[in-house]
Amino acid sequence: MEPAQIPTNEPKRLDVLRSLAILDSESDAGFDGLVELAKTLFDLPMVAVSLVDEQRQWFKASIGLGVCETHREVSFCAHIVEKPKVMVVEDAMLDDRFYDNPLVTEEPFIRFYAGAPLRPVGDEVLGTLCVMHTRPRSFSDDEQQLLKLLAGQAEQLIQLHALRHKKEGN
Repeated sequence: MEPAQIPTNEPKRLDVLRSLAILDSESDAGFDGLVELAKTLFDLPMVAVSLVDEQRQWFKASIGLGVCETHREVSFCAHIVEKPKVMVVEDAMLDDRFYDNPLVTEEPFIRFYAGAPLRPVGDEVLGTLCVMHTRPRSFSDDEQQLLKLLAGQAEQLIQLHALRHKKEGN
């Protein structure tokens, strides 16, 4: 397993993430609907809006994962925080970064992963919108474009959450 490296902008990235007051927040119908939409569009059993904190990745909304967070060290999404672009892993068992990752070898047995970066404020990648399957799968350019569009919706939802939180705090 090859954990993602910590990006050079990590302190600023974490400041932005924390300023949004979204970590450990209550469930939200907008995020829940977005992951349900992605599940349906891609016909995949696992979907998440993942936010990568200092030591963990936390799921604002998810389907099919059975947990609300994992350690950052095993996070597929942390690789996108390090290298901010869409990442597709067609078969995690054939990828040197992930073949022995506990998320691959144990529940939830991820074999396919595709994730798009979330940049709701500035250039810092705070997490991903990601889709997964227990079987290998290809992911076309059109599907990657659709995933990026859905990630843009997740960014808008994060911004709305931050605005609501700020308004309630004043």
